[in-house]
Amino acid sequence: MPYVIEQRVEDLMDTFDDAIREFKYKGQFYYHYPMKVNQSREFVLPIISEGGNLEITSANELWVVKRLWQQHRFNSHIKVVCNGPKTQQYLELIAELKSNGLDIVPIIEDLSEMELLKKFRGQVGVRVDIGVKVDSYWDKKIERFGLSIDEVFAVEKIRNLTMLHYHTGSEIKKESDVVKPLKKAMDIYARLKKINPSLDTIDMGGGFPSNYYGKPLYPVKGLVYRIVKFLEQYCRENELQPPNIICEWGSHVAGPAQITVFSVVSEKTIPKAMAKQWYVIDGSFMTQLLDTWSIHKQWHVVPVNNARNKKLTRTWLAGLSCDSDDKYTAGGNYILLPRLEDLENGAHQYIAFLDTGNYQDGFTNHHCLNAAPAKVLVQNGDVTVVRKRETPDDVGKLFGW
Repeated sequence: MPYVIEQRVEDLMDTFDDAIREFKYKGQFYYHYPMKVNQSREFVLPIISEGGNLEITSANELWVVKRLWQQHRFNSHIKVVCNGPKTQQYLELIAELKSNGLDIVPIIEDLSEMELLKKFRGQVGVRVDIGVKVDSYWDKKIERFGLSIDEVFAVEKIRNLTMLHYHTGSEIKKESDVVKPLKKAMDIYARLKKINPSLDTIDMGGGFPSNYYGKPLYPVKGLVYRIVKFLEQYCRENELQPPNIICEWGSHVAGPAQITVFSVVSEKTIPKAMAKQWYVIDGSFMTQLLDTWSIHKQWHVVPVNNARNKKLTRTWLAGLSCDSDDKYTAGGNYILLPRLEDLENGAHQYIAFLDTGNYQDGFTNHHCLNAAPAKVLVQNGDVTVVRKRETPDDVGKLFGW
């Protein structure tokens, strides 16, 4: 649903701009969509059409950016931030696109990349492990990316440094856990600015959650105003030129733009459990909604039809693979759904998983040779099938048959 993406990007940018005006903040806001969230054409094009920028994490994602650039899909005002490990292929593509006029900023993730990017003729950023832990989906013990604070200041001056980047977690659960790391990051920014006068931007990374459970989250507007107010006050008190602000809230933008729909193909009684019935779906959680299995993500699940039925049953949902882990139990609770016995002859019960636009498409696989589902585009009242459901022949060919 591209219109959802367009609205989310527009609302986010407007909210930051409103806060900047209210607090008379001297920096600018730039939204960067992290392509790893969903690289599908139907997601990326609406974002850049609304003036969003991009954040990419691999040479293959940058190849997509190259195609967009060659096809004149976006203009020279759009900036591309390059995170992730820098292979030689990745570095060469960064240099190529820079020489062709793209506004591109590689982010230094470790000391080896610092050496590799010494001769890069353009702006660079540096990612710092700020050492602040928050309540989120994240490894709380060890930070995989970024230089330590000691490493950053041991380097002294970094040529053409314009951006300080940090990332603290995914789906951060509390508003205060978004602001707390920013305070630590600004202390680092202020010190770095004295050594590197070209530094002018702070990239807060991602972390704003998508509403998977259908329950109220902390509001975007309140958080944005709190961020801008803090930055204005910090810079005023420390006599610091206010930095430009970047956020990479990908799940917030992409999550609500996709719904995954399954049909129930059969049911089975559960003898002793919170739920009464297994509903077997015509797909697989391990292939189509992998986060269900990998991180036990809970979803907002609703019936597509018969939603007004008063007689409901407690269900668990099972996928079509042979694995006992291919299931969704709402964290050991249950999902209330219409009873199959109340369906008219020949009718099917359909169920929808909401907010599946982030990561799930990229994780899709063919465990047990299950097929990828059809993809349907809904925009401006038109419904278009952009990908048909795979046939056994399609899947077999992927494995050499």
